[in-house]
Amino acid sequence: MNTTARAGRTAALLLSPTFLVLALVVGYPLLAALRESLHRSGDELDESGFIVSGDRFVGLDNYADAVGAARFWTAFANTTVFTLVTVAIEVVLGTAMAVVMHRAMRGRGLVRASILVPWAIPTAVSGLLWRWIFQADGVANTLLGTDLLWTSDGWPAKIAVIVADSWKTAPFVGLLVLAGLQLIPNDVYEAARLDGASAWQQFRRVTLPLVKPALLVAVLFRLLDALRMFDLPFVLVGPQKGAVETLSMLAWNEANQVRYGPAAAYSVILFLYVVVIAFVFVKLLGADLLGERRARRRSEVSA
Repeated sequence: MNTTARAGRTAALLLSPTFLVLALVVGYPLLAALRESLHRSGDELDESGFIVSGDRFVGLDNYADAVGAARFWTAFANTTVFTLVTVAIEVVLGTAMAVVMHRAMRGRGLVRASILVPWAIPTAVSGLLWRWIFQADGVANTLLGTDLLWTSDGWPAKIAVIVADSWKTAPFVGLLVLAGLQLIPNDVYEAARLDGASAWQQFRRVTLPLVKPALLVAVLFRLLDALRMFDLPFVLVGPQKGAVETLSMLAWNEANQVRYGPAAAYSVILFLYVVVIAFVFVKLLGADLLGERRARRRSEVSA
């Protein structure tokens, strides 16, 4: 047995407890949700007019009913809009925060701590805080000189959720980008300055390319997290509000009404949506880790 095969078996043996835990806490619930989505419980009338009770296999009926409902497409659109808008804002703000935190200046530790405070606050507490800010006689209306009902429904509720989510999670992006910035040697910037590069040219041609791996990881994590957004709009605006209802909130509402089959169908659709987005993101941006690993294996074998 060669060294590579022996190392592979050792790695598999060491990772087997982790795989077992993942199978129990991720694999089994996923299979259970998939099985539940193909069934429907409760009392219904069959073709003969008789009441049928219990758990019944309905195949893909739950999925057909889900995608055929206007409420599903509204929640799907809300989920997509919140994901795209909040992640875009957070990438810009987070990168700016990382650049500020990376600079050598007085009180840098205090600046870093203050920037990271919003991310450390629990989401439910953050939602209550912004609910107070956006109430009718709150800080937002006072500063803007308006009388909008931000947390009722409609486009003001969307803006409230986007602002609150960006405020909370932009520091997370900033933290990951800061880790990437600290890996860039100062000699690179010294060489750029000697070549006459301006601050903007250094940022665009040196900082961004070298920090790209950390930035891509931050964007991927935020995409996956934003797609399952639930607690912030739930606490800030409330349930069953069409302007901010996401797929996670829709699945919760179905489960709360003891319609576990449709709730599981919504959950499976959301899971597939997350998988597709993650796959497309990895493929388009060239972060195919498995491909790089296969390339390394081929080079080792050929050597």
